Amino acid sequence: MNFFKAKPRTPAELVRGLKDSLGRLDVGPPGGEARRRAHEEVSKNISQLKGMLYGDGDPTPEALAQLAQETYNIDLLHALVIYLHRFEFESRKDVVHIFNNLLRRQIGSRWPTVEYLCKEPEIIFDTLKGYENEDIALNTGMILKEMLRHEPLCKILLWSDQFYSFPLYIEERTFGISCDAFANYKETLTRHKPMVAEYLEKNYERFFNSYTSLLLSTNYVTKRQSLKLLGEILLDRANFNVMTRYIGNEANLKMMMNLLRDKSRNIQFEAFHVFKVFVANPKKPPSIENILRKNKEKLLVFLKGFHNDKEDEQFSDEKQFLVVQIQGL
Repeated sequence: MNFFKAKPRTPAELVRGLKDSLGRLDVGPPGGEARRRAHEEVSKNISQLKGMLYGDGDPTPEALAQLAQETYNIDLLHALVIYLHRFEFESRKDVVHIFNNLLRRQIGSRWPTVEYLCKEPEIIFDTLKGYENEDIALNTGMILKEMLRHEPLCKILLWSDQFYSFPLYIEERTFGISCDAFANYKETLTRHKPMVAEYLEKNYERFFNSYTSLLLSTNYVTKRQSLKLLGEILLDRANFNVMTRYIGNEANLKMMMNLLRDKSRNIQFEAFHVFKVFVANPKKPPSIENILRKNKEKLLVFLKGFHNDKEDEQFSDEKQFLVVQIQGL
């Protein structure tokens, strides 16, 4: 019987031990004993770190502060993202818990992990890049979602070139990953409204050139989600200037009129909610009014038979409003 228990490691020792064990994952030949032991040690350390953060042994605030500070000091969070694809399934889930626990840690009005990540933006970008690896995409997606709750981190991503990777991940990944990427794309564009409005005004051309590729996607889910999100963006008060510019563009109106005739009724319905903004605009530019007037009779016939089976009073009222507006052109 062993009467001498090993002295429990301090939070700082645990964090440094995990970082050291990550460095041993590449020691020796693939599949060798050294690597196997390193993997076991990594999994054990990650599990212990998660346990300490979530209350195993009733950790003190001082211990948690020491643990968090040491993760910043040795750049452990970045290492966890970089090595995540090498971890076992349970360890990957534990890393998500560790990340998100630290991201939620607040001291007064300060968010220490947010402040740290603002100085290390590559961690945010490498987390987004996780969508390129099917094995970890949903794990990094959960971490990214927690990051995006914080405006400073969301701003770093939105104002970066890496933000324009989202359409690629939405279009070219498996269904589950595509949906997760779109959810975080939407979060980036809708959570922090004044900041996003400023970005869209200053980067209008680049953003909508990219966004149009999603609206014209051959993927049904991508097209429908993108149309719905476009409607939300344009109808948000914070984006009034962006909306005014968008609905003053002939090409955008023609695109919506074409989408109204899409073979999918759901795509038609989402396109309607964008098209109505063009028609309802009391200060239509002459070019927009000319297109609507030129197609007046066709539009009236089309709207008369458009989704008449929908039992939606608001939709019916909006459709009737558009008919009146077009008749008055």
